[in-house]
Amino acid sequence: MAREILSQSSCCVGWAGGRPRAIRVMRILQESPRVRTLILETRIEAQPGQFVMVWLPGYEEKPFSLADADPVTLTVARVGPFSTALHALHPGDQLWIRGPLGCGFTIEGRRILLVGGGYGVAPLAFLAREAIARGIQVTALTAARRAEDVLYRDRFRALGASVVVATEDGSAGEPGRAPEVAARVLRSGSYDALYGCGPEGMLEGLRALAAAFGIPAQLSYEAFMRCGIGLCGSCEREGVVLCLEGPVLRFE
Repeated sequence: MAREILSQSSCCVGWAGGRPRAIRVMRILQESPRVRTLILETRIEAQPGQFVMVWLPGYEEKPFSLADADPVTLTVARVGPFSTALHALHPGDQLWIRGPLGCGFTIEGRRILLVGGGYGVAPLAFLAREAIARGIQVTALTAARRAEDVLYRDRFRALGASVVVATEDGSAGEPGRAPEVAARVLRSGSYDALYGCGPEGMLEGLRALAAAFGIPAQLSYEAFMRCGIGLCGSCEREGVVLCLEGPVLRFE
């Protein structure tokens, strides 16, 4: 399958050459038992799918996709020491960010399907807002293992998207994994493009699904990123440096 890496105006190095900027936390939302959203007291010029490097004293920088850029919004799952430290922040506390970085999504077509697995829905909410503002019909599929892990259902609805929920155990919405439910959605109507963010296994399923339906896919891949600007090579995948040429890759 041919792959075309996105190369467009959404590629931006932002503040990569400087030091991280100290920003205060304005508001915190509890999304699920282990996921919180931090809304920061700043805005940046960014495209959906881009990310920022986040730093706290005593920790290494970590990449986080932008759930929004105005204000900067980060959705954080508690999975290790750094994310646990972020969960311990309160409104008024500071963190440091550097970005926006990477290449984001290109909005195309008149009707699009967004598929997010777990906290992979975060950049898709940003994408949904931008697409709907342009008059594009958006269907958002938010998938999780169980009902309590489903994220952004109400947020997508508030934006004006049609929402489909999928859970692996069938405890909410449609039963099945994200690619299985996405296939049913694609069979139910005509879509111009497929967008996805989540675990790599899910993304590979979406890549095959888009090929089967003959539509382009833009998929955001997670990777271990240390520098965020293509110098260290820690996020190389199949010859692609994801922090610089991704994290969004396009598949025809």
